[in-house]
Amino acid sequence: MAQVQYYGTGRRKSSVARVRLVPGEGKIVVNKRDIKDYIPFAALIEDVRQPLNLTETGSTYDVLVNVNGGGFAGQAGAIRHGISRALLQADPEFRTTLKRAGLLTRDARMKERKKYGLKGARRAPQFSKR
Repeated sequence: MAQVQYYGTGRRKSSVARVRLVPGEGKIVVNKRDIKDYIPFAALIEDVRQPLNLTETGSTYDVLVNVNGGGFAGQAGAIRHGISRALLQADPEFRTTLKRAGLLTRDARMKERKKYGLKGARRAPQFSKR
């Protein structure tokens, strides 16, 4: 018999997370490693768990994640977004809770490109009168 799975894709900065929710006891596996081994910061792990805590489904699903691109913070944000979307697929009644917490909105903030004539996105070369 096929096992029920729910999918969600999360994005943040340049990170993309493909999230799969499977009925289980609450394990989170990121790139075939436990989340505590993959993300070294407790605050970011709490960020990732936020949608599960809000919907009180922390011990109902195992979370399997494939994530690439960006750093720890961007990847944690992408995983959180993906979990939220997958939970929405699992139960549409979570929509109001997740929406109110702002977890369904894609964070559009990206790195600004470098412009010609400047040393960075906005940093101009040092000015000298003479």
